[in-house]
Amino acid sequence: MSANTSSRTSAEIASQPAVWRQAAQSLPQHSGALPRRGERVAVVGCGTSWFMAQSYAVLRESGGHGETDAFAASEFPHGRRYHRILAITRSGTTTEVLDLLRRVKGTVPTGAITADPTTPVMEAADAVAVLDFADEESVVQTRFATTNLALLRAHLEAQDALPAGVRPLDAAIRDAERAVAEPLDAAVCGAEQFTFLGTGWTYGLALEAGLKMREAAGAWTEAYPAMEYRHGPISITGPGRVAWAFGPLPTGLADDVARVGGTLVAASTGAGPDLDPLADLVRAQRLAVVLAEARGYDPDRPRHLTRSVVLENSHV
Repeated sequence: MSANTSSRTSAEIASQPAVWRQAAQSLPQHSGALPRRGERVAVVGCGTSWFMAQSYAVLRESGGHGETDAFAASEFPHGRRYHRILAITRSGTTTEVLDLLRRVKGTVPTGAITADPTTPVMEAADAVAVLDFADEESVVQTRFATTNLALLRAHLEAQDALPAGVRPLDAAIRDAERAVAEPLDAAVCGAEQFTFLGTGWTYGLALEAGLKMREAAGAWTEAYPAMEYRHGPISITGPGRVAWAFGPLPTGLADDVARVGGTLVAASTGAGPDLDPLADLVRAQRLAVVLAEARGYDPDRPRHLTRSVVLENSHV
C-alpha cells in the first residue's frame, strides 16, 4: 500500500534521508555541545526525545565512547554525578528540560540539541547544537527526532566509536531512501494492533514507533524489549495483529509469532538487503500516517497534543 498523502507530516517523513545527510555534514559545527570520549554522560528529553536519548545512550556506551544513561527530564537523579548532561528538545521550550538545565547550571557542563535558536534553551544550556534545517511544522515529531540520532551516530562514527554491527550513516541514509519509497504491506496497514520490539539501541526505536502510532492514529500499540515478548506480550498477538521487530530477531521468535497467528515484520535484522533499524522507523512513521487518514484523523493535528509542553508555575 502506498503512503503518498498530502499531509505536512508525510512530506517531513519523506525528507528524512536528505536531512540526515545535512546533519552529518553539519557535525563539525556542533562539537561543543556533544559528549567527549570517556565522559560519563546523562542524556535527557521528554517523549520522543527521551526515546532517542535511550537509543543513543546504548550506542555510545556499547561503542566504547563512555558510560551513558538516559532519563526523562523529570526523572533525572540529581544525586548522581556526571561529567556532562545532554538535553534533546525540539522546541527549546519544554518545561521539564529547562527546569533541569537551570537547576544544574554551573555545576556540570550541559549541552542541548534543538531546532529553534530563538528559544530559552539557548541560555539554559552551556552549548547548543541547532538543527533548524530539521525543524517541523507538524506537532507529531518525526524528522527532528531521527535527525538527532543521525547526528549522534555520525559523531560516534567520526570518533571510531560506532558499535560493531551498526551500519555507517551513509548506508542508513540509503536504506531510508528505500523506506520512504517502498509500498507498505496491506496486511500491516489493515492490522488492529501492533507490538513493537527492540534489542539494545533499537528498543528506543520500538518505544518511539509505538508512540508515533498512538499520537497520529490513536492506534493500539505496545513496545517491549524483544526477549520480553514471550513473558506476557505474546498473549495479545493473533490474527490481524502485528509483531514488529527492530534489529536482530531473537532465535525462535518468528516461529512463536507464526504459532499464534500473528503477522511478523522484521525488515531490519541486519541480514542481506534488510534496512537499518532507523530507516525501519521511517516505515513505522509512514504507517502511522496511513492509519490516521484511514480513521479520518488529521496527522498534522493530532488529538490532545501540542508542539511543546509548557507548564505554568513550574519550579525546580
